[in-house]
Amino acid sequence: EDKDAALRIVSTQGATITIDSKKVETTLKDRLATGEGRLDLGNTQPGDGKRFKGRGPIQVTGRDNYTRFSRWSGLDCVNHPEMLEDPAIGFLASAWFWQYKDLNALADAGDFLRISTRINGRRANGLPNGWIDRQARHAIALGVLA
Repeated sequence: EDKDAALRIVSTQGATITIDSKKVETTLKDRLATGEGRLDLGNTQPGDGKRFKGRGPIQVTGRDNYTRFSRWSGLDCVNHPEMLEDPAIGFLASAWFWQYKDLNALADAGDFLRISTRINGRRANGLPNGWIDRQARHAIALGVLA
């Protein structure tokens, strides 16, 4: 009964369903990890999640961000999303995203939580993904830069 409930939940999310519960779990994880079907990222076409996966140092993700960056830069990253794998273009896209999300003022104020949520959004608990790990890495970085 619990297995059937889990399958119904997964099926409402558009994931591939099989009887093997491990396959269901893997499929859902893959779908969520790639951003497939994430309308908030502009991923409206089948395959958009994998096509517009996070690339560059800041992990620019989603059809909408690739489209906005393409318009800003004049590079056709919508038809050639792999361009963001080039370090120079990846860093340019990251700098664009930083500016687009207006992160400088937050960085100047030391507001690491708001920077993180503008980049990654919020989970149900109000915190970005991996917040505890992110804080630890931030503290290490600040120590190195001090």
